[in-house]
Amino acid sequence: MINKVILIGNLGKDPEVRHLENGGVVGKFSLATNENYRDKSGEWQTITEWHNIVVWRQLAERAEKSLKKGMQVYIEGKLTTRKWQDQNGADRYSTDIVANTLRILDRKDSNDSYSDNDYLSENEVSNKLTTSKEKEVFNIPGSKSNSNDNSGAQDFTDMDDDLPF
Repeated sequence: MINKVILIGNLGKDPEVRHLENGGVVGKFSLATNENYRDKSGEWQTITEWHNIVVWRQLAERAEKSLKKGMQVYIEGKLTTRKWQDQNGADRYSTDIVANTLRILDRKDSNDSYSDNDYLSENEVSNKLTTSKEKEVFNIPGSKSNSNDNSGAQDFTDMDDDLPF
């Protein structure tokens, strides 16, 4: 069975990070995703969904250091549902996304730059998005598609001409 969620959206607020007594670190933040469509009258409408994101350990520490309200991020993780009781003793449920990969998709100002260390997943080095193709897909700062002009054309000059067909 598979329980996997992939989201690209904007942070609704700065992450709230707590350092637990056992030495663990947990961070929480909200993420907004938008869906655009045309209604019956032809007008564009936007539906915004809000997601609760939870990050643990090094990923929580990186989130605390690097993430700010409004930033666009790529999140990979799994859905989890918690059951809890409110002040009146009524059962309540919350659905969260526990992230194991977090990528910042925004560019910083020209004076600052992001390092690859700001993009680590829970499995740090092994889950890093490092190839230029992945950077192009996710529009990562410093990738080929961002460093050239904004026309959206891809540069195929470095491709091998010896095709097998």
